[in-house]
Amino acid sequence: MIRVGIITISDRSFRGERDDLSGPALANRVKSAGFCVVSTTILADELDQIKSCLIEWCDSGNFDLILTTGGTGFAPRDITPEATLAVLEKSAPGIAEAMRAQSLKITPHAMLSRQQAGIRKKTLIINLPGSPKGAVENLEVVLPVIPHAIELLQENPAAEKGHQKT
Repeated sequence: MIRVGIITISDRSFRGERDDLSGPALANRVKSAGFCVVSTTILADELDQIKSCLIEWCDSGNFDLILTTGGTGFAPRDITPEATLAVLEKSAPGIAEAMRAQSLKITPHAMLSRQQAGIRKKTLIINLPGSPKGAVENLEVVLPVIPHAIELLQENPAAEKGHQKT
């Protein structure tokens, strides 16, 4: 079972001024896909807080996938991509590119998304938009490849079968 952590990054939700709707929406979707939500948290748009949480969760070995929601736009305090890039060991640009390409079919605003994806230790990190609709729509784009990505990160011998011609 794929073990998931969800980090909502929002100053207002962190301060209790606005309910977090994106984190629960993502949790519901990954649970319906058969994944296990290990932990969720809400953080302020603070670089060091985000980096620390990503490092702690990835380095713990308790998570296969970390989804962040929020902080990927153009607002001055949107720094989720910078925090993510600072902790990644390997980039996975195809994931972010696929999400943006699909989102552009829905809204031209998708080209303003700065989301990132990559790997730290054996954990895949994917940045998603802050709106519940945008977060789930973007997750839907990459959901089909996540199990195979996790198999590869875990060095599961069965992962190679997905690369062979039948």
